[in-house]
Amino acid sequence: MGKLEKMALFVLLLLALSGVAPGVDAAEYPARPIRLIVPFVPGGSSDLFARLIAPQAGEALGQTVVVDNRGGAAGTIGTELASNAAPDGYTLLLGTANTAMNVSLYGKRAVDPLKVFLPVALLASAPNMLVINPAMPVKTVADLIAYAKARPGKINYASGGSGSTPHLAAELFKTKTKINLVHVPYKGTGPAIIAVVSGESQIVFPAASAALPHVRRGTLRALGICSLKRSEAAPDIPTVAESGVKGYESAQWYGVLVPRGTPGKIVNLLNQTLVKIVNDDGTKARLLKAAVTVADQNTPKAFSSYLRSEIVKWGEAVRYSKARVE
Repeated sequence: MGKLEKMALFVLLLLALSGVAPGVDAAEYPARPIRLIVPFVPGGSSDLFARLIAPQAGEALGQTVVVDNRGGAAGTIGTELASNAAPDGYTLLLGTANTAMNVSLYGKRAVDPLKVFLPVALLASAPNMLVINPAMPVKTVADLIAYAKARPGKINYASGGSGSTPHLAAELFKTKTKINLVHVPYKGTGPAIIAVVSGESQIVFPAASAALPHVRRGTLRALGICSLKRSEAAPDIPTVAESGVKGYESAQWYGVLVPRGTPGKIVNLLNQTLVKIVNDDGTKARLLKAAVTVADQNTPKAFSSYLRSEIVKWGEAVRYSKARVE
């Protein structure tokens, strides 16, 4: 090995030890457009959230932030794509509850976000809502639990597909209440809601934003919201937790992660930029209309702790319920 080769190897070793990828100049970041990978198809709640914050992030950073939808396998395809990107701040991942759920649902096929990503910021949370067909003779969460225990295996719950947030929300509810419900997966949360409205299935746990229009029309009955605190968008609906299922929480949250090895200065800049965007009064008001709440603990460290707790929570639900992806 020649002298120049040894010197180049030495420089690369120093860069590796410092956690800075070759060719990354944090002082000049960003110098080109940034890609925000959304691991779901266009039109869903995750995509809409990304398209709300991306233009504002681009304006604040002085570069275009391009939303790149890479849907499939409950978010695993886009997540894997982001995990293989260069750790230079030019590829971001919109993490969601599925990022944590998939660790247990997909096993060895899943990307462990705590191993391959650095959390940037937990930005917002959209709670699920427990809603039923109005023909069911129950008015509260306690009524539903009693009704289901008297009819084990005879009540269906709909979901947007195996591995979807409504699927795992229902499985977590089953875990905590020890009731036996039958899973009926549909091709999307929209069809699952329609199935419950029509009476084909009896229960569904969609995002509150998707359920509220039906609740207000009377085509669905809301028994509880799945956040730990009542939603400002529907303050008259009690939480499932306050209704007797202690500690129950299920939400589709949104946060940004970057490949591990991304320089700390870039992580901090992204954190400050994104947190400022979601705390803008206008943005908060738009999110609230969709029953989306801005996170109040949004440092990288806080997001890391939250992500770890979500992996544990959903892992327990998957193991107890034996939920599987199809």
